[in-house]
Amino acid sequence: MGICTSTEYSVKGGNQSWQSMVNIVKIDGRLEQLKEPIKAWHVLSENPNCYICCSETMYVGSPMLPVPPTEDLQLGLVYFLVPLSKSRVPLSLQDLGALAIKANAALASTATPNYPILKANPQKKFRTHPTLSNVSLGYSH
Repeated sequence: MGICTSTEYSVKGGNQSWQSMVNIVKIDGRLEQLKEPIKAWHVLSENPNCYICCSETMYVGSPMLPVPPTEDLQLGLVYFLVPLSKSRVPLSLQDLGALAIKANAALASTATPNYPILKANPQKKFRTHPTLSNVSLGYSH
């Protein structure tokens, strides 16, 4: 699954802050970063069975709103490619958490000393709590 971009816009190796990039988290968890804003349709043309949603517009209990194809994807924001089949499914707290973990893992590889990403302490024990919803988008696996 690829995204149609010119190599001049794509960053490899994490030498720039994620906050100065367009960040697209793909379904498989890989991160695509672009140095300049790009129209959503450009990304969608390489991912015809998906839509793009912005992390800033995600709310528990509501479907993930698609970014209009003619809209520019903005620097410093995190976007997700989501299968079209999930376009009307309300976002559960469990799914939102899974997306946040996926984004954090993807962004962690691009972290610079000025913008550290929090990493779990392997010595610290965590407790899990029951989920509030049985709706699953398939992102937690």
